[in-house]
Amino acid sequence: MEHPELVLLGMVGAAVALLLLADRLKLPYPVLLVLGGLGLGFMPWLETPELAPELVLVIFLPPLLYSAALYNSPRDLLRNAGPISLLSLGLVLLTVGGVAVAAHALVGLSWPTAFVLGAVVSPTDAAAAIFIARRLPIPRRVLVIIEGENLVNDGPALVSYQLAVAAVSTGVFVAWRAGLEFVLTVTGGAAIGLAVGWMIGLIRRRLDNPQVEITLSLATGYLAYIPAEEAGVSGVIAAVTAGLYLGWQAPRLVGPVTRLQTVSVWQSIQFLLNAALFILVGSQLPGILDDLGDERVTTLALDALLISLVVIVLRVAWVFALTYGPRALFHHMRERDVTPWQNLLLLSWTGMRGGVSLAAALAIPIATTAGTAFPDRDRIIFLTFGVILVTLLVQSLTLPPMLRRLRVAFDDDDDREEVAARVEAANAAIARLDQLAGEDWVREDTAERVRALYRFRAGRFEARQRGDGAVEARSADYQRLMRELISAQRAVLLRLRNERRISDEVMRRVERELDLEEVRLE
Repeated sequence: MEHPELVLLGMVGAAVALLLLADRLKLPYPVLLVLGGLGLGFMPWLETPELAPELVLVIFLPPLLYSAALYNSPRDLLRNAGPISLLSLGLVLLTVGGVAVAAHALVGLSWPTAFVLGAVVSPTDAAAAIFIARRLPIPRRVLVIIEGENLVNDGPALVSYQLAVAAVSTGVFVAWRAGLEFVLTVTGGAAIGLAVGWMIGLIRRRLDNPQVEITLSLATGYLAYIPAEEAGVSGVIAAVTAGLYLGWQAPRLVGPVTRLQTVSVWQSIQFLLNAALFILVGSQLPGILDDLGDERVTTLALDALLISLVVIVLRVAWVFALTYGPRALFHHMRERDVTPWQNLLLLSWTGMRGGVSLAAALAIPIATTAGTAFPDRDRIIFLTFGVILVTLLVQSLTLPPMLRRLRVAFDDDDDREEVAARVEAANAAIARLDQLAGEDWVREDTAERVRALYRFRAGRFEARQRGDGAVEARSADYQRLMRELISAQRAVLLRLRNERRISDEVMRRVERELDLEEVRLE
C-alpha cells in the first residue's frame, strides 16, 4: 500500500465528518458510518486496509462485550431472564435454522454453507437501537431486554457459527456431539469469565491508583476472552460474565476518582471501537464484489434482500408468538401478562445486525481441512453485508417514527427509584451528622451549614415525589446562580494563567474541582 499515512488520514477524517453529520442529523452513527465506509471502499484512489478476520474478533469483541456487561444490571437481567433467554437463545437457533432453509431452497446454498450463513446473521447488534432508544421515551423494560439480548446472544450465535464452520471444513456433523459441545462451550466460558472476574476483583481491592486500575479495566475483557478461546470454550461468554461480575462488585472495588475517570474512558473507547468497526465493515464490500467475479450484482442484491426479510419476519413472528401463544392456551397468563402490543412491535423491530456478523463472515476459513476452497465463502460475506445494510437502514430509520405513531406508554420507574434513593441518601447523611455532632472535631456552625444543605436536598426530592414543582423551580434558579459563579471563577483562572501568575498545572487542578462542583449540580 502506497502512502498508508494518507489512507489513515482519509479514513480518520471521513469518520469524524460522518460522526459530526450523524450528530447534526440526529441519526444513529452506525448507519452513516457503514454508508461512509462503503463509499470509501469504492474510491479507486483510496486503498482501504484488509481486515484480518481473527484479529478483528480479538481486537474489537472483548472490550465491547466487557464494557457493555460492566454497565449492565445483573438484577435487571435476572428479572427479565425469560424474554432475554428466549431471544438470545431461542431466537438465535430459530434464525440459524430459518435462514438455512431459505438460503438452501431459495438462494441455492448447500445445506452446510446455508447453516453457516444462518449462524453468521443470527446475532443482533443493538448499537443503533440503543442509540435511538436512549433518546426517546420508551419503557425501561423494553430497553433492558434489548440490551440484555444483545449482550447474551453473541455467545450462542458464535458457538453455533463455530460448529457450522467445523462441519463444512471437516465434512462431519454429529447432532448429539454438537449439542454437548454447545453446552460445554457456554458453561466453560462462563466459568472462566467468573474466575477471571474474581481474580481481577482481588487485585483491584488492593489498588489505589486510577491509572493502573483503568488500564486493568481495559485489559480485563482480553484477560477473560483469550484464555477462554485458547481453552476451546466461548470467549464471548467469558468476557460478558467477567463484566457482569465486576460491574456488580464495582461499588466495593472502585474509589470515586477512579470511577469518574473510568466511566469517561470507557464511553470514549466504546464509541471509537464502534466507529472504527462500522467504517471498516463498509469498506470491505468492493473487494468482496471483485472476488465474486461473474455473478450479477442485482441477483446477489435480491438474494441479500430475501435473507434480510427472513431475518426480520422470523423475529417479529417469534416475539408475538411467544407472547400471545401462551396467553391463548392458559387463562391465568392472559390475566397476569398484559404487555401492550406496541411494546412487542417495538421489541421485534430492534433486530439490527452489525459488526459481529460481518467479522464472523470474514473469519470463515479460505480453505477446508481437505485443502479445497471453502464453498460459497464470498457469497456468504456479501449476503451478510446485505443483511447488515438492510436492517440498519430500514429498521434504524423507521424506528423513531414508529415510536411516535405507536405512542408507547413510558414508564418512569428509573426516575422514581432515583428520587427515592436520593431522599434515603440525604436522610442517611443527616442521621450520621447527628451522631457525630458531639465529636470534638465537628464544629457546631459547620454542622448546621451541612445539615441545612442535606435537609434542603431531601426536601427537594421529597417535593419531586409529591409532584410539587415550586421547590424544583427554586433549585433550578440555584443551579443557574452557581453556574454563573463557577463560570466567573473559570474566567479568573484563565486570566491568571495567561498573565503567568499561576502555572498550567495549578489551573488544571483548580479547574477540575470546579468541573466536579458543576457536575454535582445535576
